[in-house]
Amino acid sequence: MSFRSFIVLSACLAMALSVQAAEEKPAAPKIATQVCAACHGADGNSAVPMYPKLAGQFKPYTAKQLTEFKSGARKSPVMSPIAATLSPEDISTLSTHFSAQEQKPGKAKANGPGSQGAKIYQAGIPGLNVPACASCHGPAGAGIPVQFPRLAGQHAEYTISQLKLFRSGERANDPSKMMRMIASRMSDQDIAAVADYIQGLR
Repeated sequence: MSFRSFIVLSACLAMALSVQAAEEKPAAPKIATQVCAACHGADGNSAVPMYPKLAGQFKPYTAKQLTEFKSGARKSPVMSPIAATLSPEDISTLSTHFSAQEQKPGKAKANGPGSQGAKIYQAGIPGLNVPACASCHGPAGAGIPVQFPRLAGQHAEYTISQLKLFRSGERANDPSKMMRMIASRMSDQDIAAVADYIQGLR
């Protein structure tokens, strides 16, 4: 076989494997494309900062949130009515789908390394007994499966809204009131800074 023939054969083989991989990739479930996509994107990468990115989130965490929207343990005027229509199978399918998607990274606007947001994330606010976010969610925001969700790359606007809901007690589905106690000690400025830093983690 000539070198040229070898190159052509290799290229054809690579193309065939690429096509096969594309064919084997499971299609997004209909409910993801017909319902979830409007706010979160079919692949879980929401384009609207007020709605969370779901791509790459741990399946058990997403399933827990959907189940609690359905039961009323977590309240939302948008999500509660939608979750009420979901079966346990739907919840499992959606959680599996979004966990398998690749998250598109975000970028911090002002809180990079060495910033106030970075200090809060990495070391907390010792004088106010606010622990480091990294102690539960990991130094890069990757989370710890089952217990603590992935935060890296999440929209700052969404993170701000959730910390404020924890602070006010309107969101109350955190184990042992952990997030409610932490957020209650944080100012609006603290929350905005750490949320911006989280948005840039990857």
